Amino acid sequence: MESAPRPYRSVLYIPGSKERALEKAKTLPVDAIIFDLEDAVTPEEKPAARNMLAATLGAGGYGNRAQIVRVNGMDTEWGRADLQAIAAIGPEAVLLPKVNGPADIAAVAQMLDAVPAAAHTTIWAMMETAEGILNAAAIARAPRMAGFVMGTNDLAKELGSRTRAAMLTALQHCLLAARAAGIVCVDGVYNAFKDEDGLAAECAEGRDFGFDGKTLIHPAQVEIANAAFAPSEAEIDLARRQIAAFEAAEAKGQGVAVVDGKIVENLHVATARKTLARADAIAKGAA
Repeated sequence: MESAPRPYRSVLYIPGSKERALEKAKTLPVDAIIFDLEDAVTPEEKPAARNMLAATLGAGGYGNRAQIVRVNGMDTEWGRADLQAIAAIGPEAVLLPKVNGPADIAAVAQMLDAVPAAAHTTIWAMMETAEGILNAAAIARAPRMAGFVMGTNDLAKELGSRTRAAMLTALQHCLLAARAAGIVCVDGVYNAFKDEDGLAAECAEGRDFGFDGKTLIHPAQVEIANAAFAPSEAEIDLARRQIAAFEAAEAKGQGVAVVDGKIVENLHVATARKTLARADAIAKGAA
């Protein structure tokens, strides 16, 4: 079975200033955590939160969960100090807010280049401004880039949008750019964290668009996101049958097979193998 990239079904925001939340995150069944030093931390708390988060991440304990730190923007009074403190522990990734163009990423990459501990640290970009959306393709190919996070709340504010449907062009544009560059792309948050049906519907839509997963604001949302962005048992069964049928057809010198009354060609088998690899990666992550 081919290998699959690590899953990002559930990407949970955790305030960098809340010690109890940081500890609880070590036990949650999330694929990734965004440790937030920006919106979730008040200005007066930011220096202390930065120091506490650096110490917490340095101590470890988060297992195989992807660890992403959202720093404050480099145009703020806290951004550079955030980056210096976090880079010193060599985080898996830093998330830069309100990215407008590739120069924003290149500047942070240059700062990380100067820190030996951050040699393998990647950069993720919050896609939440009109200018950033228009520059998505160039941003996706900037130095050290590894992922997009859709900042739908800020984007809605900037565009004056009242519905998710009004932002579909922006969402799909960023997804296209991410796929062309081979980086991760996760959907924006669902604010009504007690509305399980609404969350499930939006997760299903994001999955069908092609997003890798969804950013979350509350632990109660994790289970729904994990289920939505994982292959279902029916999808896994179909993938196995498609592969088996195609291999049997190939053994007979045929280039196509038929499963459930539908043609199965090379491209369908490639998708089937990705489905199985994704299911395997999820299973290994949960082990």
